[in-house]
Amino acid sequence: MAATRSAHAVWEGDLLKGSGVVTLDSSGLGSYDVSWPARTEEPNGKTSPEELIAAAHSSCFNMAFSNILAKAGNAPTRLETKADVTFVPGQGITGSHLTVRGEVPGLDADEFQSLAEDAKKNCPVSQALAGTTITLTAELV
Repeated sequence: MAATRSAHAVWEGDLLKGSGVVTLDSSGLGSYDVSWPARTEEPNGKTSPEELIAAAHSSCFNMAFSNILAKAGNAPTRLETKADVTFVPGQGITGSHLTVRGEVPGLDADEFQSLAEDAKKNCPVSQALAGTTITLTAELV
């Protein structure tokens, strides 16, 4: 069953001095200010496309990884994943680094790493980011 989710953005002004708002339409969870300085300098209470992609990548990876672990017979107690998405002006989004720490009873560190690599490769957001470099640090705790 296909699912479509929606958000919209409004921008006013030029790139460097303008600003905008992105709104999460499907969930209704809120609207968030965006600006070029928030993207390339300090966020100062605003978000950026890269932060939103990082949120999508970390949550998608956790879903994929929890499913892979459960299918392998070791459902996780807890997975905590951070995504660091890098944006370089003039080049675009150049990569995403996933850092996962997981509590998975009955699993050794090598298998955890191997299954985490599988999730990194196969989560839908990773696949959507295939034009970038995706790296992974995985730690079993």
